[in-house]
Amino acid sequence: QMQLVESGGGSVQAGETLTLSCAASGGTFSRVHIAWFYQAPGKEREFVAAISWSGGSTHYADSMKGRFTVSRDNAKNAAYLQMKSLKPEDTGVYYCAAAYSPLDLVVAGNYPYDFWGQGTQVTVSS
Repeated sequence: QMQLVESGGGSVQAGETLTLSCAASGGTFSRVHIAWFYQAPGKEREFVAAISWSGGSTHYADSMKGRFTVSRDNAKNAAYLQMKSLKPEDTGVYYCAAAYSPLDLVVAGNYPYDFWGQGTQVTVSS
């Protein structure tokens, strides 16, 4: 059973940068793909970005493309989400998730994620 713990959230001004971390324990981190989601207040959870187990493939939601960068360090059992030029509408709880199934199929919603973190709050004020 893999445990995921997000960190790095906080309160920032619009235009600033935050980097979130997702630390994994248990299981083999280098075998799972990692995705980031966020849930704005009163809304459903939305896909943000994903990265393959090797780091060689990434996916981004259109609204985050160019501002957010997903990365991972398998030696540290960690994944990251760098968020630049933050906007108030980026406010929400950010979650990381892990999946063993093929990344394209998981991102398309054909397969579920196997593990989820508890989330970290990001608040962007104007």
